[in-house]
Amino acid sequence: MTRIHLSGAIFLHSVYTEAWAYESLTGREVAAVLAPDAARLVLFHVVLAGSCWIEAGAHKVWAHEGDVIVLPYNDQHRMGGHEAAEPVSIAQLIDPPPWTTLPHIVHGTGGARSELVCGFLACDDRLFDPRMGVFPPVFVVTPPEGPVRSWVRASSDLVLQQTSQTAGDCLAAPTDIPQLLLREVLKLHLSNAPATATGWPAALRDTVIAPALAAIHGDPGRRWALADLARVSAVSSTVLDERFRAVLGLAPIRYLTDWRMHVAEDLLRTTTLPVATVAHRVGYEAEEAFSRAFKRHHGSSPSTWRASSDGAR
Repeated sequence: MTRIHLSGAIFLHSVYTEAWAYESLTGREVAAVLAPDAARLVLFHVVLAGSCWIEAGAHKVWAHEGDVIVLPYNDQHRMGGHEAAEPVSIAQLIDPPPWTTLPHIVHGTGGARSELVCGFLACDDRLFDPRMGVFPPVFVVTPPEGPVRSWVRASSDLVLQQTSQTAGDCLAAPTDIPQLLLREVLKLHLSNAPATATGWPAALRDTVIAPALAAIHGDPGRRWALADLARVSAVSSTVLDERFRAVLGLAPIRYLTDWRMHVAEDLLRTTTLPVATVAHRVGYEAEEAFSRAFKRHHGSSPSTWRASSDGAR
């Protein structure tokens, strides 16, 4: 993860009160404002207080105080609170650039309060290529209680203070802390993924492995066989198997199973989807078969694991 080169900054501070909801600009519009020359843009939100939902495409998750929301592909999204509200375009809530002070949004009807800071990072690493499907369109990371969680909050507060300072007619925004923050968040999110941190860069650039990874990540619910993945990579099954073992240390079908469990864990932790729906999304027609596989992998049933992780809250 330390080999990934990132650049960016905190660019928005928001206070929302129930009831509230907004819709973001399109990814292209956001990139044009924040980093027009960037190959890829990653957005993130740190929830300083309260809770909210965020939706990108068909993927909707909840986040709570201390959580970090990541939009790895800069997808257009919606965000809101517990009470129903018609989404307002964020263009109506924020002054157009250039900004000489940190943009600040206060929006809602005066109920329960949620506070967020939002940042972006530009990166050309293939880890953030949407075609690879390494990440869902939006995901939430909950730092564990202790130093990491405290550091995320302290870093956000520090960046807010530093970003408020201006240089001429431009917003002076530190980039080192947001970079460290996102790296830490990504490490936490990928800690249970089937590939090691050192294996990812090599695998994503490997001409044999990368097409198979893109196929698995893009459609984990498909009934993939080794021969299917080999055809995607335009090699024999033997070559694909040997390449996976050499670079990632495990066979393609084992990687597929592990990736499905990783996706299932993310869905169970951050959504309220029924277990049967989660099972179907990761390639299991029967909930019972999925539950057995999940228990072998995690040591508990999906329902028990969800309850203990308190992911949906």
